[in-house]
Amino acid sequence: MTALQWKLLGYAGAVLLVLALIAGALFGAYRHGETIADARWKAKAADQQALQAKARAAAEGNARTEEQRRQTAVNEVGSNARQKSAALAADVAGATGAGQRVREAADKLAAGASCSPGDPGVARRGEAATRAAMVLSDLYKRADQRAGELAEAYDRARIAGLACESAYDVLSNGPGG
Repeated sequence: MTALQWKLLGYAGAVLLVLALIAGALFGAYRHGETIADARWKAKAADQQALQAKARAAAEGNARTEEQRRQTAVNEVGSNARQKSAALAADVAGATGAGQRVREAADKLAAGASCSPGDPGVARRGEAATRAAMVLSDLYKRADQRAGELAEAYDRARIAGLACESAYDVLSNGPGG
C-alpha cells in the first residue's frame, strides 16, 4: 500500500472514529434523557400513590367514624327499647294484680247470688241466677285475662316496632341524621 492509501485509510478511520464517538454521545444523551423522564414519571406515580393512600385513609377514617356513630345510635335505641320493655313489665304486673282483684270480686258477687231464701220458688230462681252469675263471672275472668295478654303482646310489639323504626331512621340518614 502506498502512503496516499495509508493516509486515506487513516482519514477514513478517523472519520469512522469521530462518527462512532458522535453516535455514542448521542446514544448516551438519549439514555440519559430516558432515565430522567423515567425518574420524573416514577416520582409523579409515587406522588399519585401517596395522594391515593391519604384519600383512602381519610375515607376509611370517615367510614369508621360513621359506623361508630350509627352503632352508638342503634345501641341507644336498643337501650331505650329495653327501658320501655321493663316499664311495660311493671305495668303488666300492676294490671295483672288489679285484674285478679276484679276477678275475685266477680267470684264473690257470683257466690253471693246463691243466698237461699225460705221460699222454694225464690230458691229456684236464685239457683238459676247463681248459675248465670257463675257463667258470667267465668266468662268475664277469661275475657279479662285474654284482654290483658293481648294488651301486653300489643305493647311489646309496638315497642319493638318503634325501636326498629328508630334504628332504621338512624341507619338510613346520613351523619348527624
